[in-house]
Amino acid sequence: MSDDARPTKIQKVAPYKLHYWPAIPGRGEFIRLAFEYTGTAYVEANDPKTLLATIGDASKTGGAPPAFAPPALELPNGYVLSQTPAILNYLAPRLGLAGWDKATSLDADTKDQIQAAVNGVVLTALDLNNETHDTHHPLAVMKYYEEQKEAAAEKSKDFRASRMPKFFAHFENVLASNPKKDAAGGPFLVSDRTTTADLVVFHLIEGLTFAFPKRVKKLQDSGDYPLLFKLHERVKNEETIKAYQASDRHLPFSQGIFRYYEELDLED
Repeated sequence: MSDDARPTKIQKVAPYKLHYWPAIPGRGEFIRLAFEYTGTAYVEANDPKTLLATIGDASKTGGAPPAFAPPALELPNGYVLSQTPAILNYLAPRLGLAGWDKATSLDADTKDQIQAAVNGVVLTALDLNNETHDTHHPLAVMKYYEEQKEAAAEKSKDFRASRMPKFFAHFENVLASNPKKDAAGGPFLVSDRTTTADLVVFHLIEGLTFAFPKRVKKLQDSGDYPLLFKLHERVKNEETIKAYQASDRHLPFSQGIFRYYEELDLED
């Protein structure tokens, strides 16, 4: 797919350019969700022939250090940011996703503390995202899944039995510790509004439901994580998210981080 070929929202006035691979949600999806949820215009550069050469070339990053790998975000002034959590942390206050309103009377230190708390949850969630990738590539990133199936089965067994419940329990605890809810009783991870943390955890549940549907159903049916699944439903039913997921901008899961292999998806 050629540069900027993917459909975009209000492309002619888009101030941000997301550099990412074509055809997969991947780590770029966390950034897309921030834009889509807030109705922020953006375009994408998805040409695999030029992607790495562009973001890795210091003469093309607006004075920023060359990026190691996508996603990278080109700002309106040409400065290029890299690394998913760094990009989200930059966007959060600018898109109203940092846990406080721009018109707030909170002092700078308090705002920074709230934003740091949001970023902490984001980083924890992205740890789970990375562990999910390792279930199908536990030995080597450059080897095919078929070359490491035995190790993938062992890794996935531990992931299902230990890692998923551990992370789910943590997110449930974070949600339970925050008494603030929306008008319908929907929970927030931090503060009293949707943040990048909510969007990242939402996408994790989406991806895990695709990759491990039996295990996710078992965990949901256990009743141990009611707030976590309520958070997922709250975000999924936001009008901008519903519109995005119904659009051709929204890419289906396939061969990215979240992959479905029947032999890896057991209930326990």
